[in-house]
Amino acid sequence: MTTIPFNATPEKIAAGDNAPDKINVLWFLPTHGDSRYLGTSEGGRAVDLPYLQQIARAADSLGYYGVLLPTGRSCEDSWVVASALVTSTERLKFLVAVRPGLQSPTLAARMTATLDRLSGGRLLINVVTGGDPRENGGDGLFHDHATRYAITDEFLDIYSRLLRGETVAHDGTHFRIEDGRLLFPPHQENGPPLYFGGSSDVGIDIAARRVQKYLTWGEPPALVREKISRVREEAAKAGREVSFGIRFHVIARETTAEAWREADRLISKLDDSTIAEAQSVFSRLDSVGQARMSALHGGRRDKLEISPNLWAGVGLVRGGAGTALVGDPATIAERMDEYRRAGCDSFILSGYPHLEEAYRFGELVLPLLPTAHPVRAAQASSNMGPFGETIAGSHRPGRVSSS
Repeated sequence: MTTIPFNATPEKIAAGDNAPDKINVLWFLPTHGDSRYLGTSEGGRAVDLPYLQQIARAADSLGYYGVLLPTGRSCEDSWVVASALVTSTERLKFLVAVRPGLQSPTLAARMTATLDRLSGGRLLINVVTGGDPRENGGDGLFHDHATRYAITDEFLDIYSRLLRGETVAHDGTHFRIEDGRLLFPPHQENGPPLYFGGSSDVGIDIAARRVQKYLTWGEPPALVREKISRVREEAAKAGREVSFGIRFHVIARETTAEAWREADRLISKLDDSTIAEAQSVFSRLDSVGQARMSALHGGRRDKLEISPNLWAGVGLVRGGAGTALVGDPATIAERMDEYRRAGCDSFILSGYPHLEEAYRFGELVLPLLPTAHPVRAAQASSNMGPFGETIAGSHRPGRVSSS
């Protein structure tokens, strides 16, 4: 992979000079299901193509940079879903997973180049090694943690070379390739940017050498700063620079008190046995990142605000990203800015249910953020003049101020 000159010094990093000026904000497509409550079928919502189109179109019109599509046996296939939604959107980018060990690097490169061309360069790649041994076994992958990451490293070397237009001959530990090449190149030069998250030592090493954006789940700011500093140092050793993204849920309401009531409501149908069952499943995983997420709350309901406005309630039953930013628009914007100052330039967000919360966050918070992409202005509308439903068929509403 072509390296990027690294010109940051420890002094600059310590001074916060590497904080990005602008950020990208992405939303989430819930192909594993959606609901108004966590941990129960009550309030559950069917996720079909029309519903996913609604969310994607909402994210596109509101001005989100892109959407993340999850991967795994609990989800619809991310490549098929992204392909189905490309023509329903105009600017939205799709963050889709490649799976080293489950795909050959040459097949993954062809799929990547094809979808990148057909979407006009709206593809982003999420490299997912996988941390659930039982799920991996269901897909015929029985390697341990260290071997899976060795496969990922070798996979990315071949995959990236192909997307750069090279003809690849490779005889390695896990892959043998003869005359590997792409006849049809990707739309984006050298292929879409690679996103990757891994909290273990080997995960950080691969990120430092192979990818453009390192992802972390939403831990408290001090832990995120520590992780970013470490990845930067490792990238500097490799003569590279890596940018950073973070994954959160969000609960945004007009007042912070209302937002916290919504957080409580979200887990109000959740019983202790369901929490215990979920935590038992998480404990069998060999993912360092999942262990860090679980340690934030320990499966307990009574200490879920783990940092100001950072709530770990989602992680009681949801694997992976388990924390939410909770508050009024200005508060959430400030909390996000704290992570921007720590070095994050990409925020991948979600909320339950995902359609309504895409609008809520998009209208209340997104216009307050220093985004690198255009967003829909808070008062934008296709019908001109004051906004809101016309009164009695002939009068436009006025803004009412509280006394």
